[in-house]
Amino acid sequence: MAISQPYFETVTIPPERSLLVFDRQLPEFPFNWHYHPEFELTLTVNSRGMRFVGDHVARYEDGDLVLIAPNLPHAFQSQSLIGKATAHRAMICWFTQDWAGGLIRAVPELELVAALLAQARRGIRFGPGTTARLRGRMLRLGQMDALAQVMELQSLLIALAAAPDRHTLATGEVTVSDMPRDRERLQKVLDHLHRHYDQPLRLKPLCDLVHLTESQLQRVFKRSARMSISAYVQQLRLGRACQMLVQTDGAMGRIATDCGFSDAADFARRFRKARGVTPSVYRATFRGR
Repeated sequence: MAISQPYFETVTIPPERSLLVFDRQLPEFPFNWHYHPEFELTLTVNSRGMRFVGDHVARYEDGDLVLIAPNLPHAFQSQSLIGKATAHRAMICWFTQDWAGGLIRAVPELELVAALLAQARRGIRFGPGTTARLRGRMLRLGQMDALAQVMELQSLLIALAAAPDRHTLATGEVTVSDMPRDRERLQKVLDHLHRHYDQPLRLKPLCDLVHLTESQLQRVFKRSARMSISAYVQQLRLGRACQMLVQTDGAMGRIATDCGFSDAADFARRFRKARGVTPSVYRATFRGR
C-alpha cells in the first residue's frame, strides 16, 4: 500500500457561520492523510479501524472521540463495521482558531477551554466515560439549526475541558500563532514541508517562499510552532514510518529511504529514541506477534 504525503484539505465554513458540522456516513473510511487550519472534533461510531494523528498510530473502536488542532496531519481508516451497522459513521465539527480565541477573550469563564485547545496541538483522545456522556449530544449536532449548533459546541468544549479521561496522542505539537503574518508564513512553510519532508531538508527554498533569511525563518517557525524546522520534519518522517510499519510489509531499508532517513540504521536509531522500541518490535506489536 502506498503512503503519500499529507495533503491540504479545504474546509469551507460559510462566512455567516461559526462552525461546520458534517455527518459522514460511508461504506468505508479509506486512508486519507490530510491536514487543515481548523480544529476538528470527531466522534466515530459503528466502526473499528486505525487512527493516525501526527506520529501516533492506534486502533479505534465504536465511540472514538478525538479533538485535533490545526495543521496536525491525521487520518482514520476503517477496517470493519460493528454489529448490524450498514455504514461507518463519523460526526465531525470544524471550527477556527479565530472563533475560539475571540470567544475565550470575550468570556473569561472559558479559560479552561483555552487549555484544552492548547493540549489539542498533539491531538486528544477522550476516554469511554466522557464519550458515553457526550455521544448522544454529538450525534444530534447534525439535526440542529445554526444557532443551536454554536451554543451546543460551546457546551461540549466546556465538558471536554473538564474531562479527566483524556490523553494526548502525537509526541510533537504545532501551535497556531496569534500573529496573522506569522500564521500566513507558517502555513506556506508547512505546506512545503508536508510535500517534501521525504527529501533532504534545505532551508533556501523555504526562505525564498516566505522572503526571510535563514535565521529569521528559524525564529519565526520556532515562535509559531514551538519546535525547530528539523524537529518538525522528523516528526513527519516518524509519522509516515509508523503508518508504513503498520500498513505495509516493506523492508526497513525501503521504509527508511521512503520516509527521508539516510539509511536503515539512522531510521532505527531515531525511531527507537522517539518511540522507545525498535521499528520491528513496533510492527510486531500491531500485528499481534
